[in-house]
This record gives sequence, C-alpha cells and structure tokens, in this order.
Amino acid sequence: MTGLAVSSMNDSTEQALENRLLAPRFYRTNYDTLNKLDVTPVRAEWDEMMADFALDKNREHFKRRFQFDETSLDERPALKADFLDLLVSSITSEYSGCVLYQEIEKHVENKDIADLMRYMARDESRHAGFINLALNQMGVAVDLSVLKQKKEYHYFRPKFIYYATYLSEKIGYARYITIFRHLQRHPEYQFHPIFNWFEEWCNDEYAHGEAFALLMRANPELLRGHNKLWIRFFLLAVYSTMYVRDHSRPALYEGFGMDITEYDYKVFDITTEISRQVFPLTLNTDDPRFRRGMDRLLKLSQKSDRLRAKGGVTGALGRAVVAVQSALTFAGLYLLPTQSNELPEQTRVAPAW
Repeated sequence: MTGLAVSSMNDSTEQALENRLLAPRFYRTNYDTLNKLDVTPVRAEWDEMMADFALDKNREHFKRRFQFDETSLDERPALKADFLDLLVSSITSEYSGCVLYQEIEKHVENKDIADLMRYMARDESRHAGFINLALNQMGVAVDLSVLKQKKEYHYFRPKFIYYATYLSEKIGYARYITIFRHLQRHPEYQFHPIFNWFEEWCNDEYAHGEAFALLMRANPELLRGHNKLWIRFFLLAVYSTMYVRDHSRPALYEGFGMDITEYDYKVFDITTEISRQVFPLTLNTDDPRFRRGMDRLLKLSQKSDRLRAKGGVTGALGRAVVAVQSALTFAGLYLLPTQSNELPEQTRVAPAW
C-alpha cells in the first residue's frame, strides 16, 4: 500500500471519529432498565420474529464479494468525495449499533433482550465489515478497533434508544430500498456494485426496527402521555438531520440521477407509513410550513459551515447566532400540528416497498 493510501485510511478513521453535530454517535445506556423489559404482551409476534432472526437468511448474502476499479471515479472527484462521505458515515452508524447491542447483551440477564441484541449485533457487524470491504478497495478502510476505543460515547436514556433506533432502522430501510428500486429502473446510474446488496441489506434494517416496535408496543407507557412529545421530537430530529445531511452531498444524488429533495420526501413518506405500526402520531411532511422550515434549517446549516470555514471571533459569533436561529426554526417545526394515528391490533408489518 502506498504512503498516500495509508494517509487516506487514517483520514477516513479520523472522519469517523469526528463528533460533528450531524455525525453518527456511539451510545451507552441504563442496562438495568433494559433488563426489566417484558415482552409478554406481544409474545406470539416476538417468538415469530426471533425465529426469523435465528434463520439468518442473509448469512450467505454478505459473503459474496465484488470487484471495483477504484480509478473509475477519478474523473468524477465530487461524486467520489460524496460517496466516500456516505460510506464512512454509514460504517460509523452500523458499527455504533453493533457496539451498543454487544454492550447491552453483555450487561443484561433478560434472555429475550440478550438474544435480540446478539442477533442485531451480528447483523450490524456484518454490514460494517461489508462497507469496510468497499472502503478498503478504495484504499481508505476505517480502523474499527480504533473507532471503538477512541470514539466519544454519549449517554442515552433507554426510551430514547428505543425511539431513535426504531426510526434509524426504519428510515435506513426506506433510504436503501428507494435507492435500490431507482437503480433497478435506471442501471446506467449504478456507479458502484455495493448497491446490488441493498435489498437484502435493508431488510435487515427493517427487521431490527420491527424488534423495537414490539418492545414499545409491549410497554405501551412509552407511547402515551408526555412520551408522545418525545416521539414528536425524535421524528423531527431524524427527518431534519437526514434532510440537511443529504443536501450536503449534491454530487452523490446527481450521480444517482435523483433529485435530493424528491428523494428525501419519498423516504419520509415510506417511514411515516411504516411508523403507524407503533407511533400514535405522525408528522405532516406535506404541510408547506414544514417544507419551508426544513429548507430554512438547510440554509442555516450551510451558513454555519461557511462561518466555521471563516474561523476567528467573527466566525464563532456568527455561528452562535445561527445556532439560535436554527433552534427557533426547529421549535417552530416542532409546534406544527401532527396527525393522530390509531395503532393496529397486530404490530409487525411485512416490507412491501
């Protein structure tokens, strides 16, 4: 490996270690609370789901290998940079889940929870390793051992883990399946073979979300009272983060032959439809006020990036003003009317998108 490749590999690991506002994070939580979870109210659906996990239908899928000519993107440097940013962000997110699930399994005696976490850690580890294969072929593999040791960990209350992880897994499914279906229709835009794996991959994400849906339905207090305010918060936080982050990679979506805004709202529609299985409310993402607010958050994020690059006292003061403006915009979005949802009798829903 050349010295340049070693430097690039170190850069990708350093990028994964960054704690930027929109970067994936590593978490710890209260394991005692998880240990007390009871899935008895959803036992039939739970046992059916766990049997599916035990089958490990994608065991062989990620053993298949692909070849990629890393120079094929050299004439499209903006696309290559955005694609690498996507891969590094994705591997950080996948490995974050792997580490969290392993820690939960290690710290709980509740067999239902321990078994679930073992299966999900297995899947996330497999995904992270597969992404690293793609990065390695491009000479920029992330050192996962360094990531686990040096990445900053943040404490998250268990119920926040449920809400955030459920949404992360379901929106991950919606993102991957939308890209996969688009490339099925337009194979001329497939600039890397990794996208051939997205259908089975996103089904893993979907199954993980199903597990957290059952956990919340089995403990309905998580979906009532003031907790509905937290659900509202996490829905908006996940949607707005995705919207801002996706628009920071314009060359990637141009490479896909996709309009970023159209893609994001399609993903929101799919995620919203799926989330009716568990959440008592949904966001109205078609509300013009919602869309104006999302665009304002994007513009403020872009302004903050310019001020960060400017540096100095003026840049720091400007970013502080932008942070206040962003918080007020987010608050305005949070206060928009939501749509109520009556939960279905059966929780699990088959992926059909």
